[in-house]
Amino acid sequence: MTGAYPVLHMGSCGSTGPVRPARPRGTWARTFRGVPAAVPEARSFVAETLVGCPAREVLLTCVSELCANAVRHTASGDGGAFTVEVACPRDGVARVAVTDAGGPTVPAPGAPDLMAEGGRGLAMVAACTTRWGWTDVYPGRTVWAEACWPVGVPSPGADEPTRSSRRSRPAVPPGDWHPTPPGPAA
Repeated sequence: MTGAYPVLHMGSCGSTGPVRPARPRGTWARTFRGVPAAVPEARSFVAETLVGCPAREVLLTCVSELCANAVRHTASGDGGAFTVEVACPRDGVARVAVTDAGGPTVPAPGAPDLMAEGGRGLAMVAACTTRWGWTDVYPGRTVWAEACWPVGVPSPGADEPTRSSRRSRPAVPPGDWHPTPPGPAA
């Protein structure tokens, strides 16, 4: 049995259902049990959503760290749950966020002790993303990481490419990547 449960949100027409935007850009979310075995499940959810994304590997590393922290350092790991959200608000930007049940300390990338077994996770998240942060939400906390990549900007006055030139272009140019909605939760 999997630890993933679809998160239901109100759709634009007032109907509920799993997060599936009508357009390629959007937000997807899934809730997981607060157990260590849920970390790879959350990673798989993000990997499936970010297929083809230039920042996929960076965000997979981040979501692994943020989920492990949620299980290890917050009330989510004491019989609770955490939610992973993947957002693609505009071309060239992707974000992962983990909302947990909250804990006694705030997330901070301390000076890493190179001899310690752990404690370098948030420093790594800070180093490999464009920006990251956290916010308190009732009754827990959301920690997020965002990655950006360059996107092409059309030249002013450039004509629409001809049919033959479209065929010679790659199927998904780096600036035109859009997320793939994840399949149903198993």
